[in-house]
Order: sequence, then structure tokens, then C-alpha cells
Amino acid sequence: MKQPTSPPPSRQSSYQFDRNVSPLPPPITHSSTCLSAAAKRYKYLRRVIRFSQMDFEFALWQMVYLFIAPQKVYRDFQYRKQTKSQFARDDPAFLVLLSGWIVVSSACFAVVLGLSPGGFLQFLLYVFAVDTLLVGAVIATALWLVSNRYLRHSPDGQQDVEWAFSFDVHLNAFFPSLVILHVVQILLYNVLLASDNFFSHLFGNTLWALSIGYYIYITFLGYSALPFLKNTRVFLYPLTLLAITFVAVTTSGVNLSRTLMDFYRYRVL
Repeated sequence: MKQPTSPPPSRQSSYQFDRNVSPLPPPITHSSTCLSAAAKRYKYLRRVIRFSQMDFEFALWQMVYLFIAPQKVYRDFQYRKQTKSQFARDDPAFLVLLSGWIVVSSACFAVVLGLSPGGFLQFLLYVFAVDTLLVGAVIATALWLVSNRYLRHSPDGQQDVEWAFSFDVHLNAFFPSLVILHVVQILLYNVLLASDNFFSHLFGNTLWALSIGYYIYITFLGYSALPFLKNTRVFLYPLTLLAITFVAVTTSGVNLSRTLMDFYRYRVL
């Protein structure tokens, strides 16, 4: 009796690919061209000022999923690796939208702090250049070095973590923290957080714990999505320290929301 034959490899791989496809809307364009790291950076930076070439709808969906199902965002990163030979984004639309959020949240801070137009611009420059890019580059570089040196387990010895991917992970993790601390917190500051009572301290510190916890968890999801890394659960270890710090700070009567406002006021004024 003739034995049934398995489907051709191409059809089999196509079936497996369809099952793992990201639930987010597909990007506008796809390309399988493999570029050098320098060429990828040049292409990325060149597209920053070309809004017509950016997929803002897809980037917006990623921002939504970072709150409701962040693990699904990294399925697109795996998909990009299969189609474009890189995990990192090649479309700056996410960074552009994030910059828009920074402008809006900084304007809210300027209103609460009573900043002049010049003070607002100075505050915006601090948040974007220092808090987002500089601090993000330091964190991304540190995790990039740790991942490649201690967590990489590639059978062929050729796969490694891209620095651009590490920075993308930072941007993914930074966005929910930005919304929680620079939008939700500032809108509730005069109503709930500025008072000197235990409830204000508890609520303000909870917002901080939630934002930092989001950052740690989304960072863990990013590196655990790379198949050639092992023991990525180490990125979750800071959650224990976060819980202990939250209890200690809250019981000691410190309000981190008021501390943040005092810090920003001192830095700008």
C-alpha cells in the first residue's frame, strides 16, 4: 500500500508561519533584503523625516497592545526577522508617535508646574533628550552587553542581540511608563496626589510601582522572545526588589509623585 506523503517543505513552513503570525495589522511594506548594520541605521534615520513612508497605524496598534497584550507585540519582531533579517524596527513611526506623547505630556507638566514657554521647551528637551534617549541608550547598552555575554546560546555561534533591538525594547517598555507617570499621574496630581495623607502616598507610589513593573515585564518579554537567549527570567528578578521598596517607601510616608514634581521643578526652575 502506498504510504501518504508529507506536504512539500515550502507548504509546511508556510502553514507553520501562518499559525505564528502577529495579531497586529501587517506593516505596509515587506522586504527580504539583508543589509549591513550601518545601512540599516542610515535607512532608519533617513525615514525619520519622511512621514509618507511610515506606517503610523501599525505603530499605534503596537502602543495599544503594549498595554493589553505586550507579548503579542514581539511576535511582529520575530516576523520581521523572517522577512527582513533583523529583529529591530526599520520604521521610525513608533519613535515619532512616542515623541508626540512626550510633547503632550510635557505640556501637561508645564501647566501644573506653571512654566513659561521657555521653561516648557527646556523641560521638553530634558524629557526627550535625557530621560528618553540618553538614559534609554545607557540601559539598552547595558542589557545588550549582558545578553550577548552571559545569556546568548546560539548553536551556530553567529546570532547575537542587535543593539537597535535592545533600544526598541527600551522604547516599548518606556511607553507605558510614560503614559502612567506623565499623563495619568499629572492629570490626577492636584486632585489626589498633592495632599499629605496616607491615601495620596499609597496611590502615588502605586502608580510608580505599576510603571516600573510594566517596564521590567515588557523588557523581559522582549529578550525572552529571542530564541537564542537562555535564562531570560533574570530580567524579572528586579520585581522582588520593587515590591520590597514599594512597601518600605509607602510605610515611611514618602510620596514619590510629589518627589517627582519637586525634582522636575528644581531641574527646570
